[in-house]
Amino acid sequence: MERPSSGEEGEGDSPNETRISPETAAAEADDSVPYIGQRFLTHEAAYELYSGFAKQCGFSIRRHRTEGKDGVGKGLTRRYFVCHRAGNTPAKPFDDGAKQQRNRKSSRCGCQAYLRIGRDAGAGGLEWRVTGFSNYHNHELLRQDEVRFLPAYRVISESDRDRILVFAKSGITVQQMMRIMELEKCVQPGSLPFTEKDVRNLIQSFRRFEQEEESVDLLQMCRNVKEKDPNFKYDFTKDANNCVENIAWSYASSIQSYEVFGDAVVFDTTHRLTSIDMTLGIWIGMNNHGMPCFLSCVLLREGNLQSFTWALQVFLNFMNRKAPQTILTDQNMYLKEAVQKELPNTKHALSIGLIASRFLSWFNAVLGRHYNDWENEFYRLHNMESTMDFDLGWSDMVSCYGLHGNRHIASLFASRKLWASPYLRGHFLAGLAALPGISKIKDFIQRLLSAQTCLSCFIEQVAVVVDYKDQAGEQQIVQQNSENTILKTAAPVEGHAAAVFTPYAFYKLQDELVEAAHYAYFHLEGNAFLVRHHTKTDGGCNVTWNQKEELLSCSCQMFESSGILCRHALRVLTTLNYSQIPDHYLPVRWHRTQPQPSKSLIGAPDHGRSYERVKALQSMVSVLVSEAGKSEERMDLATQEVSVLLSRIRQQPVVANVSGDGVRQQR
Repeated sequence: MERPSSGEEGEGDSPNETRISPETAAAEADDSVPYIGQRFLTHEAAYELYSGFAKQCGFSIRRHRTEGKDGVGKGLTRRYFVCHRAGNTPAKPFDDGAKQQRNRKSSRCGCQAYLRIGRDAGAGGLEWRVTGFSNYHNHELLRQDEVRFLPAYRVISESDRDRILVFAKSGITVQQMMRIMELEKCVQPGSLPFTEKDVRNLIQSFRRFEQEEESVDLLQMCRNVKEKDPNFKYDFTKDANNCVENIAWSYASSIQSYEVFGDAVVFDTTHRLTSIDMTLGIWIGMNNHGMPCFLSCVLLREGNLQSFTWALQVFLNFMNRKAPQTILTDQNMYLKEAVQKELPNTKHALSIGLIASRFLSWFNAVLGRHYNDWENEFYRLHNMESTMDFDLGWSDMVSCYGLHGNRHIASLFASRKLWASPYLRGHFLAGLAALPGISKIKDFIQRLLSAQTCLSCFIEQVAVVVDYKDQAGEQQIVQQNSENTILKTAAPVEGHAAAVFTPYAFYKLQDELVEAAHYAYFHLEGNAFLVRHHTKTDGGCNVTWNQKEELLSCSCQMFESSGILCRHALRVLTTLNYSQIPDHYLPVRWHRTQPQPSKSLIGAPDHGRSYERVKALQSMVSVLVSEAGKSEERMDLATQEVSVLLSRIRQQPVVANVSGDGVRQQR
């Protein structure tokens, strides 16, 4: 059949006169180019052909208007498809009382390109025919590497959709999803038929669909734990759609740990569970053996002032309204304001561990091969004793590495009083700001995050990880206590400290006591002493000793920051021939004595036979923990297997002895 030329077919009410672009004229022999008289079985077939043609040319199309009557046998008689930039956006009326709206720039510019089809009922079954076509555009057409980003061509197939949802449940990031799918499809980065934004929108729509079901499962999980352990605590809020908005929980053992080790805490809110699109906040303390102890968890839908305020309020409620002396957090203006409001008497500091986790992204590209040297210099400055030396050293560091004008460096220096050690002296930190403590906390959090799946499963996994961490810590303690403590000095106070302190705290004090031997002291007047290194002729620290009340104070303020006496104070004590450290300088938080667990945690039975079975089980668990702690691989395997076993046990009915006659009743 001879192909008619493109143009108008005598339609008086058609758009402006049709003009054909050079691209169309060159491709007229191709059936993918629309032409006047072309016939289609359905209007959708016409749309698909025009859409494919548009993509080749560098634009997309949309359905415009239809014409016809809805009478019997009539239906549609004419349909228009136009360029996505056709028409003009009408100006919105301005209303002083109306809510301010975002001023989104429209892409419409009055483009005249279009395709019109008409119904042809007498064409032997070919019902639709092209009656008008124009490929004239008043705007630039996109290149092929650009046109695919138009919304009409960003399509996620059913198989890709299922794959993305599997990835989302596994907890990997959107960037990781995109990279994996690029590798699977053997395409260049950025060549997938959808963008990161499309993936995020898909995941968000999926979460909205499952949110209500997840909320029910989560709350039921908390109720189940509460039934088994009355000391378990949880709280939550719901949004207008009756879905969980925020939820927090804490275990009985964590609340007990806080009673002794809640003087300094880290509140880490830098993580987000991608599988459920919620901010994860983890409360962590440091126990008497220098091990991180889990205190509480919170999941927040939004990271705003209202959410953080709620999180702090609930944490205080969990911990019987006892506020910490010091709280370390990330840089977050909403969290800072919430802490000032809810914890007015608590020192708010910034965790150098959380800040330093961003250093690579901030400075690696800027410093290149000098990055490691700069990082070493940063930590040297961070651990200085004098604020004046810190400020001078910082200025030299900025000049040395050419960091003038760097916004991250400027922000760090402006907030130095919240994170630099010289400015935090005198505030108790329990070792949470020291590099070894930071490393332990990071490892602990990574173990928690490796458990993320759905909400309810996450809570179960946290319980397992925390329990194993406690067991592993106890095993380490037993091993340390079984080792002979080596005394390095002849000072009687060393043996006294070894008998009272945990090995972790004792070795820190021992280091100070060994260094004290290299310091000279000068009795100034009354109760005042000057202590400085024997090689120095100036400087030093001032130590005041009140013999009547046995009170020591040193200008270095190490005891106030760590709970461990400094070398300067120990030099004065040994000089005064003290055989024991005054009780005031042996904080309970560093004692060997462990807080006794509550009965609800022990689950002690009332009958001898059951008690023996519990002891046997505890013995097996102890061996399990001992073997698992010998390598990361063993620990991961044990955690995984015990998690499965714990889930199976919780599915069993609870049976308890009610009398000594051996009769058991099922609850």
